[in-house]
Amino acid sequence: MTAEPLEIYLEERDLQRGLREDARAGLSADEKWLPPKWFYDARGSELFEAITRLPEYYPTRAERAVLAERAPDIAALTGAKTLIELGSGSSEKTRLLLDAFTRQGGLGTFVPLDVSVSALLGSTAEIAADYPELRVRGIVGDFTRQLDLLPTGGRRLVVFLGGTIGNLLPAERAEFLAEMRAALEVNDWLLLGTDLVKDPSVIVPAYDDAAGVTAEFNRNVLHVINRELGADFDPDAFEHVALWDPAHEWIEMRLRATRAMRVRVLDLTVEFAPGEDLRTEVSAKFRPAGIAAELAEADFTASEFWTDPDGLFGVTLAQAR
Repeated sequence: MTAEPLEIYLEERDLQRGLREDARAGLSADEKWLPPKWFYDARGSELFEAITRLPEYYPTRAERAVLAERAPDIAALTGAKTLIELGSGSSEKTRLLLDAFTRQGGLGTFVPLDVSVSALLGSTAEIAADYPELRVRGIVGDFTRQLDLLPTGGRRLVVFLGGTIGNLLPAERAEFLAEMRAALEVNDWLLLGTDLVKDPSVIVPAYDDAAGVTAEFNRNVLHVINRELGADFDPDAFEHVALWDPAHEWIEMRLRATRAMRVRVLDLTVEFAPGEDLRTEVSAKFRPAGIAAELAEADFTASEFWTDPDGLFGVTLAQAR
C-alpha cells in the first residue's frame, strides 16, 4: 500500500511566524533564550542523527534497548488499532513497535506527526513500502499546538519517544499532557520515553561530546536565524556550554558569547556582553515516581514502567482514564 498524501496543517509561513515570535521574545528577554525546535533544519537534523551515534550519547541506544525487549508486550497490552507517533522524524525506533504489532496482527493505521514535510515524505514512503498491510497517514503539524488533529476511532496508542518531553518546562509539560489527554478517549494509550536522573558524569558528556558534534548542533540555531530572519550572528563567536542543574534535575545547553557583540535580528539590536549566555535547550531528567505523578495529574494511569539494563532511560506505558 502506498502512503496517503500528507495532511498539512502547518505551512512554511506558520513556521516563519513562529520563528519570528520566538526570536523576538527570547532575544529581548533579560536572560536570553531560544527554543530547541529551531535546531532542526536539514543540517540540524543531520547533526542530531550524528549525535545519536556518538559513544557519549546513551539515550537513543538505551531507549532502543527497551523497545527491542518490550515491543511485544506493548502490542499485547494495548491491542492498538491505530499507532500515532509525535515528532516522528525517521520513525526508526517505531519500526520495533510496528514489527511487533505486525506479528500480533490487528494494527490498521500508522500516523506519524512531524513539522518537517521532507522528513515525513521520506519516512511515510518507506514505511508504506515495508509494511504494506498498514494505512500510513502522515500529518504535518506541531504536537505542542495541534493535538486536536489526531485521528479518532479505534483503540489508539500515541508514542512520544526520545525523551523529547524533557525539553518542555514543568508548566509546559503539564499543559502538553492535559492536551494529550483531551485528545484521547478513555482506555487509549500513551507510550512515553523519558531520560532518567543519574550521575551527572554520565549525563553531561552526552550533551558535550569530545568530537564537538553537539557544539555544532547547538550553534546551528544561529545559522537558522541568520538564514531565515536575515540576522548577523557570528556563530563562531559563541562557545557551547552544557550545565547540569541539580535543583531542577535538568541539563541546560547554552551558547556563551566569547566577546562583546551587537547583533541585528528583525528590528531588534541584541547586545551580548562577554560571557553572556543564550539558553537554547533544557532537557529534564526524571524519576519514576515523578513521571507517574505528572501522568496522574493529567488523568493517565501509568500501568507499566520499563528501563534498559543499565537503568539509564525509562519507557512508560500509560492509559487514559
